[in-house]
Amino acid sequence: MPSIKEIRTHMESVRDTQKITNAMYLIASTKVRKAKAELDRTRPYFNAVQAEIKRIFRADESIENKYFYPPAGEHKLEGTYGCLVITADKGLAGAYNQNAIKEARRLLGEHPQTELFVVGEYGRQYFLRRGIPIRRSFLYTAQNPTMQRAREIAAVLLDAYDEGKLKKIYIIYTDMKNGLSAEVRSVRLLPFHRAQFYSEPGQKDSSAYEFIPSIGEVLDNMIPSYVGGFIYSALVDSFCCEQNARMTAMDAASRNAQKLLDQLRMQFNHVRQGAITQEITEISAGAQAQRAEREANV
Repeated sequence: MPSIKEIRTHMESVRDTQKITNAMYLIASTKVRKAKAELDRTRPYFNAVQAEIKRIFRADESIENKYFYPPAGEHKLEGTYGCLVITADKGLAGAYNQNAIKEARRLLGEHPQTELFVVGEYGRQYFLRRGIPIRRSFLYTAQNPTMQRAREIAAVLLDAYDEGKLKKIYIIYTDMKNGLSAEVRSVRLLPFHRAQFYSEPGQKDSSAYEFIPSIGEVLDNMIPSYVGGFIYSALVDSFCCEQNARMTAMDAASRNAQKLLDQLRMQFNHVRQGAITQEITEISAGAQAQRAEREANV
């Protein structure tokens, strides 16, 4: 059984760890509130761009564009795929990082000719340690998503797609479905399905639109904004989920630390009571021995 000093040292160590987890919980809770507010501000922009693309399809549903599947339907595209994987810069966030990496591994298993584009130090180190090649590692911190960084990522992906190096582009990120749960999503960015932008059956615009210089060129200019907006929304959404997962993990760690402290306190009291009992027994035995010695000398 450990001594009183060892138990006391262990308790001090647990208390120090609990202070750290409590501080990390408070930091994560502050960040998650800011991230949710930022997410609410980004979605109207993304929805507005999507609505404008819908307007184009209302004007001419038969339009052909390199960013869309042909009107006849989806065709199997052979060749190299691209996958943008969004992870955190560090761990201590529950299963947040592992869930995103697991989805990326699943995509690699289904289509080995997939090139990885990674955001986040955790994912970057994971793939490097296992010898999985990375086409491009964006050395941005996942802690500070900005629209400018999203545009830079979108430009790299669109350049590879326009040059024919990538036939499909996917993005793997974590979506906060509500305030309590999150879900890893694998979304195909390019090419688009026309059904994503079709209007409701029977919905028509009463206004006539004139596209200058042409519908195709207007669409070509809008797609980069759409892709950039989607990536930015995914970055902010993932950051929000990361902080929520870290907050949950730190809360669980603090609760476990408190349970461990309670157990150590009981063990400490038990050992201390045993030590006190032993001291009393020794004192009593010593007193009896002295009394017996005095009686023998009388």
